[in-house]
Amino acid sequence: MALSQMQQSSDEIDGTLHSMFATRYVRTSLPKYSLPEKELPKDAAYQFISDELMLDGNPRLNLASFVTTWMEPECDQLMLKALSKNYIDKDEYPITTELQNRCVNMIARLYHAPLDEGGVGVGASCVGSSEAIMLAGLAFKRKWQKRRKAEGKPYDKPNLVTGSNVQVCWEKFANYFEVEMKEVNLTKDYYVMNPEKAVELVDENTICVCAILGSTYNGEFEDVKLLNELLQKKNAETGWDVGIHVDAASGGFVAPFIYPDLEWDFRLPLVRSINVSGHKYGLVYAGVGWVVWRSQDDLPEELIFHINYLGADQASFTLNFSKGASQVIAQYYQFIRLGFEGYKCIMENCRANAEALKEGIVKTGLFNILSKDVGVPVVAFSLKDASEFDEYELSAQLRTTGWIVPAYTMAPNCKDLRLLRVVIREDFSRTLCERLLEDLDRALKKLQSNAVKTSEIVAKALADDALAGKHLDLEVEKKAVVLAAKSPDIFQSVVRAQKAVRLWKQKSGQRSNNGNNRVSIIPTALAVGVCKVH
Repeated sequence: MALSQMQQSSDEIDGTLHSMFATRYVRTSLPKYSLPEKELPKDAAYQFISDELMLDGNPRLNLASFVTTWMEPECDQLMLKALSKNYIDKDEYPITTELQNRCVNMIARLYHAPLDEGGVGVGASCVGSSEAIMLAGLAFKRKWQKRRKAEGKPYDKPNLVTGSNVQVCWEKFANYFEVEMKEVNLTKDYYVMNPEKAVELVDENTICVCAILGSTYNGEFEDVKLLNELLQKKNAETGWDVGIHVDAASGGFVAPFIYPDLEWDFRLPLVRSINVSGHKYGLVYAGVGWVVWRSQDDLPEELIFHINYLGADQASFTLNFSKGASQVIAQYYQFIRLGFEGYKCIMENCRANAEALKEGIVKTGLFNILSKDVGVPVVAFSLKDASEFDEYELSAQLRTTGWIVPAYTMAPNCKDLRLLRVVIREDFSRTLCERLLEDLDRALKKLQSNAVKTSEIVAKALADDALAGKHLDLEVEKKAVVLAAKSPDIFQSVVRAQKAVRLWKQKSGQRSNNGNNRVSIIPTALAVGVCKVH
């Protein structure tokens, strides 16, 4: 849930909304933060909201998001028909419940859960991976507590081990459910959790180790197989039973189709639960995630509630209660519509487009690529030289052509690294890829031109002041700082310009003349030239 915050705007003067179609709809203004006294014609209400929503970004051009932004019209129609269905009312909507159960079993088998012939997968649909992670974490915590109680040992200080690159939902779980979070810090050139360091942090109070299949920062897969091997060895040495949860929110619908030999799922004995976002590479609109367990033994029965006030006995393991049925139905549609072959084709296409984008970015010669060849189809990159402009300025410049490309800092311990990220989704075609590269080239040229102009202004002002007889002292430096406020690196250019002017004056033997401000343009040009080289 996003917290509500009011933002000041020009409308705050009277706190009202105004219609530009007054003579067609309504002439009265609407209060912005209180309920209107009277009703409004439906077409007027539609127009008010539609006008404001025009200012939102275009979801198809939002390359910051992993979330699906396009589905087939037939699936849209199924979702529309199910908008009025409350998924939790399983007795009234038994077919919707059946479709959810089919999805759980498909996912469990996709992840190689050890099911016998005709066996039933253990899992649940959620509103997203955040809820799925909360449920999985609670299962680990409760199992650990039961084991500690049975052994007569303290059970009040549980902890979990993760990399510092985990998504914020893990921090929420640790905070909300009072579990200490032990983080493995990232290191330069290694931007995911190190399995060896993770296992070193494991102790008798560790409820699980979380591995990420698709880092939010650069799409990289963590080495779950190595983590499993190291943790098995430690469990054997200590007698502990620490398991692994795989946060496959981004990679869970990628790896099985294009990296089938990669061992990260229930093929590894210590992997007890997995979450995946249906609304990411599961190809469903926002609002559905999944959590599956290795077996029923990994989900404590006491966490499951049984209710009958909706008509029949119903098992429930969720954080919320009511939710729409549309996304679950849409997930089932995608599964039977695409099948293994269809998902594989889409993921291969995403990977190919990511490779094409990466090649285009590399050709500029200006960026380091931070994403990996094996991972989620994401291209993460950073500037080799941010002295003229940085990633945030490049992101803002791309926004002027409609592209939403986020700029952000790497996870803790590597926060000095800034990067940009482009998520390649199904609806990001090769044509859009080529257009993005064209707009990126224009954005780079624009920023480079602006940087040169700014440096020229600063250097000229400084050189003019110096040659007019003003001392190269703190006062001049302060003025240079003001002129070069856009970038600290340009200030360094100014300092070099100072030295260039001083050197020219020494060589030419020229003396400052306070009464004559009109002097040779040579030193000014020299200073500007230094900045251009810089």
